[in-house]
Amino acid sequence: MSGARKIFEIFHIRRIALAVFLGLGVATWLVYRSFDAGAFSRINWSYTSTFFLAVALLMMVIRDLAYMYRIRLLSDKKLSWYQSFQVIMLWEFSSAVTPSVVGGSAIAMFIIAQEGISAGRSTAIVLITAFLDELFYVVMVPLAFLLAGSTFLFKSDGQYLLFNTQWGTAGVFWIGYGFILFMILLIYLGIFVRPRSFKWILLKVFSLSFLRKWRQRAADSGTDIIITSRELKGRSFSFWLKAFGSTFLSWTARFWVVNMLILTVASVDDHFLIYARQLIMWVIMLISPTPGGSGVAEYIFDGFLGEFIPNGLAPSLALLWRLISFYPYLFFGAIILPIWIKRVYSRKHLKQIRKQV
Repeated sequence: MSGARKIFEIFHIRRIALAVFLGLGVATWLVYRSFDAGAFSRINWSYTSTFFLAVALLMMVIRDLAYMYRIRLLSDKKLSWYQSFQVIMLWEFSSAVTPSVVGGSAIAMFIIAQEGISAGRSTAIVLITAFLDELFYVVMVPLAFLLAGSTFLFKSDGQYLLFNTQWGTAGVFWIGYGFILFMILLIYLGIFVRPRSFKWILLKVFSLSFLRKWRQRAADSGTDIIITSRELKGRSFSFWLKAFGSTFLSWTARFWVVNMLILTVASVDDHFLIYARQLIMWVIMLISPTPGGSGVAEYIFDGFLGEFIPNGLAPSLALLWRLISFYPYLFFGAIILPIWIKRVYSRKHLKQIRKQV
């Protein structure tokens, strides 16, 4: 049962409490500081508002269904829809309780491997998932600049401490985007071009004296790349089209939650600009040291999207946004975790794993 103990340690109650405390704490402070009772009373809540709120919830369902479809595709349908649902919920749960800069990828590999998927295939699934997510971002940002214009994208006046230096929004964005470009280039070269050469370069780099203590991790990462490359050989164009299509659908549905929420309180003239601003927000949240970007997401919401929302309502809408798109994963994850552990570590499942080995 060591695996069960390990997973419970990862999802310790302290991690969940920290994510909830930071997110709700910042949101409450923002609501208290900026709440405008007059603006709130002027909201004409109608059937239309209820409809758009329902569509916002539907967007989250579509997002998760697209993720479930993608992970089934990457596993060659070895994961059932039920298994895919549990894996995705626990993956999102792990992302919600770990700092955004860390993410839940390592935990995801462990979770997928416990479903009877080989270590090599589990590694391939997680690495390709990361590659597709980053590819979506790399493709969409130039489109955002082309269609929305850089003048209208960086509207927040926020300052962020990075590398012991104060940076504006544009500076943080370009640092984050450059890092994403660098990572996706490394993954592409490693997986699709020269995986063994990539591992050799890693080992040479981490042979330097000040990096030597991480050499074994670098070697493991190089091995993961080689395994992933082997797993993906011969995949058809149709496979990659479906994989990227589900990625595009999941991210678009995620961003459209905000568009639908704004429509509950105001009309919107430029949906794509709101969508594009969220691409910029995502980089800020990505480098956040807090679990799941808690606190940071609520704080930057007004700076990026406040102009589309009636005065005084942005903090309340930010809280509603996180209640729909973030906190449910904490709730569902806490419920699903013991059910998943009971299923995965049952005697019957262990026998199935032994047969596959």
